[in-house]
Amino acid sequence: MWFFDAFASGFQHPTAPGQLQWFRITFGTVLTLRFALAFGQGGWERFAATSISAHLAEQRLGPARARLLITLYRPALIVRTAAALALACGLAPRLALLPVLAGAAMELLYLKSPNAIRYTLLTGASLLLAGDLGHGLHVEHGLSTANTWAQCLLVLITTDIYWNSAWQKLRSPQFRTGLYLAQWIHVYTQVKDQLPYRRQYAVPRIVRRHMGNLTDRDVRLWRLIATTVITAEIALPPALLIPQTMPYAVAAGIGMHVAFSCLKPRQLLTFSGLTLGTYFAFVA
Repeated sequence: MWFFDAFASGFQHPTAPGQLQWFRITFGTVLTLRFALAFGQGGWERFAATSISAHLAEQRLGPARARLLITLYRPALIVRTAAALALACGLAPRLALLPVLAGAAMELLYLKSPNAIRYTLLTGASLLLAGDLGHGLHVEHGLSTANTWAQCLLVLITTDIYWNSAWQKLRSPQFRTGLYLAQWIHVYTQVKDQLPYRRQYAVPRIVRRHMGNLTDRDVRLWRLIATTVITAEIALPPALLIPQTMPYAVAAGIGMHVAFSCLKPRQLLTFSGLTLGTYFAFVA
């Protein structure tokens, strides 16, 4: 298996640079969408003079640093979006990657759920370590050692994400028994029409109707789904590395992340998009 051969050779085992170049295109595209969406739903006005965000920033960072953040915020939104688009298109990709990562890191100063940001920074750092990010939308099909280390690092990051997620779910009796998912869908079914940003959720009506009533049957169904998710997260990384099982693993991974994204499409756009993009790294 190429992954273990790469480690055994001190990362001198040749791989196809195009695999990391495909991920670079995916990374830039996903971040372009994420950054563009950040302009809407009050994002452009986040630090208006009378906003709670400005007040919280001042409390958290102090007056001087809060003023600096507020001053740079809107220009940073524009610069990072343009840089992400340039990265996706392969226009000076290594240079474009720097403001993309800086723009993503900026969100650590004001967002409450930084996991997607950290994952973005980890996968982006892997791209920084690649020796050949390519240019334009052209993808190379030869073999070289330029991206071997970066490709292995992406595999390790995604494996850790999946296995750590499975471990956390296994440790949670509420998730493992299906109760968490059953309760989440039930509450969402009851309050969906009162939510301020309805488009942030996309749970199909058939799921709400037949699995959102918190009955014993619903909990059993969600327990089966929870078990399936945990099993998939454990099995996907090795299955993606084995050529014979990779097509099935890719299909399973896409299906799983589509289901995840139905819960919170906007919030999970980055995680699902980047994770699926790292699948390119599992191919030598």
